[in-house]
Amino acid sequence: QVQLVESGGGLVQAGGSLRLSCQASRTTLSINTMAWYRQAPGKQRELVAQITTGRTTTYANSVKGRFTISGDNAKKTVYLQMNSLKPEDTAVYYCKAQFSVVGDRWGQGTQVTVSS
Repeated sequence: QVQLVESGGGLVQAGGSLRLSCQASRTTLSINTMAWYRQAPGKQRELVAQITTGRTTTYANSVKGRFTISGDNAKKTVYLQMNSLKPEDTAVYYCKAQFSVVGDRWGQGTQVTVSS
């Protein structure tokens, strides 16, 4: 069964940095895109950043210039480097992988809390 394992969340002060990782395990299926979403309390889940196997990236306007998404196709792993963090970045961050055969799969989420 496909599994997405996330790590790297935590508590950080405003202006600080965190790096999230997400690895797809227990699969040999091809992945088209991997992405990070986030959901803050009382808000809808939103796309933060996405990367394709061709390394094309997309970012939400709110994180452009502060966050960087990268991937390792061989390891089926995606990273999210988050710099200059703000309290409004506080949310549960979810990894999503779009597989060519089975469609979308989500990770369990990792909490990111930015204190002011």
